[in-house]
Amino acid sequence: MSQTQELNVAIIGLGAIGRTLAINLTKGFRTVMLASRDYTAAQNLANELGDFAQPRELSAAVDEADMIVLAIWFDAIGEFLQQYATQLNGKIIIDPSNPIAPDPKGGFVKSIGETESAGQINASLLPKGAKLAKAFGTLGAASLAQASGQTPEQAVLFYATDDQSIQSAIEELIIDAGFEPLYVGGLDQSIRLEVFGDLHEFGALGKTVLLDEAKEKLLNPDLAK
Repeated sequence: MSQTQELNVAIIGLGAIGRTLAINLTKGFRTVMLASRDYTAAQNLANELGDFAQPRELSAAVDEADMIVLAIWFDAIGEFLQQYATQLNGKIIIDPSNPIAPDPKGGFVKSIGETESAGQINASLLPKGAKLAKAFGTLGAASLAQASGQTPEQAVLFYATDDQSIQSAIEELIIDAGFEPLYVGGLDQSIRLEVFGDLHEFGALGKTVLLDEAKEKLLNPDLAK
């Protein structure tokens, strides 16, 4: 086991993305703590997934985890960071959020400014001592489930962070979830990883990609259009 795999991981929020990520990580033999406002839901999912999944109350999950995946709505993240500010000191926060809201036509629109990103906004709200990476939000839940562990080549999951010290931990987690990690740069690039961005399934990218194609589109954004 690598040093980063010894880090305790908690998934907060067990909606489509949180649930799918929990399934992928436990299939990859990575132990995860599961937490949501509904503790019974965490218990039920942990029972379904087996020994690598451990239910926790929210506060306990934050206390015990070294890495926390905030699989909750973008609008709820600021409140979470404020509520658990003291407990989050020294933690790695993984942000898969997408700043979207329903539109009257039945689709979705961006809920923040066109040039703003959820990653940068959430980073500005981080409690002292916490570190943030943008990851696990570039695919919808269906593709996140279907593409995990595919062979002979694994699908890419892009990630961004301003903190090089956490890159190995983020990459290990992406690998354990059944994907090939690809670093896109600092959080000033996170807008590319969010809905409507050029590296998002529901943006210009439009699909899962393998490493060679992902590298080409990372360096040449116009190719994703």
